[in-house]
Amino acid sequence: PIEKRGVKEKADFSLGMHRVEVRSKEADSHLGHVFNDGPQDQGGLRYCINAAALRFIPVEKLEEEGYGEYKYLFGKE
Repeated sequence: PIEKRGVKEKADFSLGMHRVEVRSKEADSHLGHVFNDGPQDQGGLRYCINAAALRFIPVEKLEEEGYGEYKYLFGKE
């Protein structure tokens, strides 16, 4: 996540597995899961976030949608 403060993690034992669920802190909605098999040189975590939990905003609309502070991530400061 860009900002860890927006998500929380919860143990998930559904489907006979032990996983770590990622949830929204504000809405407490399910976002996906996090696994520890990601690139080791980048911390080893792999976030598998459900597409339905995402809202795609074109970079040229970040400002008007209230996400202007993140333009630097796209080289559009």
